[in-house]
Amino acid sequence: MQSLPIHGIAAEGTRYRLRSYETMQGRIKLKSRTINTALAAFAAAAMLAGAATPASAFKACQVTDTGGVDDKGFNETAWKGVQDAEKTLEVEGKLLESSAETDYVPNINSFIEQGCDIILTVGFLLGDATKEAAENNPDQKFSIVDFAYEPAIPNVLGQVYATDEAAFLAGYLAAGMSKTGIVGTFGGINIPPVTIFMDGFVRGVNYHNGQKGTSVAVLGWDPESREGLFTNNFDSLDDGRAFAQNLYEEGADIVMPVAGPVGLGSAALADELGTDELKIIGVDADQYLTDPEKGHVYLTSVLKRMDATVIQAIKAAMAGPFEAPVIVGTLENGGVGLAPYHDLADAVPDSLKQEIDSVTQGILEGTISVAN
Repeated sequence: MQSLPIHGIAAEGTRYRLRSYETMQGRIKLKSRTINTALAAFAAAAMLAGAATPASAFKACQVTDTGGVDDKGFNETAWKGVQDAEKTLEVEGKLLESSAETDYVPNINSFIEQGCDIILTVGFLLGDATKEAAENNPDQKFSIVDFAYEPAIPNVLGQVYATDEAAFLAGYLAAGMSKTGIVGTFGGINIPPVTIFMDGFVRGVNYHNGQKGTSVAVLGWDPESREGLFTNNFDSLDDGRAFAQNLYEEGADIVMPVAGPVGLGSAALADELGTDELKIIGVDADQYLTDPEKGHVYLTSVLKRMDATVIQAIKAAMAGPFEAPVIVGTLENGGVGLAPYHDLADAVPDSLKQEIDSVTQGILEGTISVAN
């Protein structure tokens, strides 16, 4: 996988266009611009930066959200980025898990007191706590996963993802695979990093309908009204089962939960019903690998490669002051993607696989828009 771009740090000749992402206050407009910079610029900056920190002394410290580091998705994937940095960059990784939202501030403060070189906070819900800590400690470097600030905070590097691009492919796939003509989705909390998956999924189904003359319906989310199904938590497997059960009873034979570990409950239901009745599309990580006992129920997963952006953030912090306010993961740079079909590969027609490849190429070339 190629390195993910930081504004002003990208492989020579590679061109990226940044899209709009939502923030807690509304929408953060990352102005569409072209980045065309040589790798030599990064190397030169690293050599010239007098503030660069030796790897042996560098501490990369992660604060999870309430899902915990063993959530088989969001937090776990971000922590893998720190672990990878321990191996490849020889940094020291530290972890504090948040059992409740009230843990965010004390966990961040603990890492400040411990002299961490970069504090990595995981998730939209840590946005306020990270902002307050960063503004009160301007010499402390932070990076926040799945969030960015407008206006930017100089000592905070945001990490955001065009997950609607990969979810669009998942929606197209679901529409092509559904036997009932009904698919479903639900979220954990109605916040932008969750609903961007749901937006892409619905629009991928709609694109399939327009291209193939089908009329597959999506239950659980309306991108126009911004209303849908939400468990209002990221940890109840019982809710995951119940929400998937309700969608199944309404006719959905493929469901995409966007709710962290909650989705494991949906997978358990699919395991009991059998994949002829219900298939699951995972999110964040490849759920076939992270939920191996139920791996056979996953048609695919919408990947958000937070491990890749986390290690890029650590590299940027080691090189000196942040050169730009955000890292963006896209289909083009490998920051998001669609997982293999694994056990269900034989069930996916070759023609549909080819169509997915063609739609992917269309998104990369800009001939297919995931925005509407």
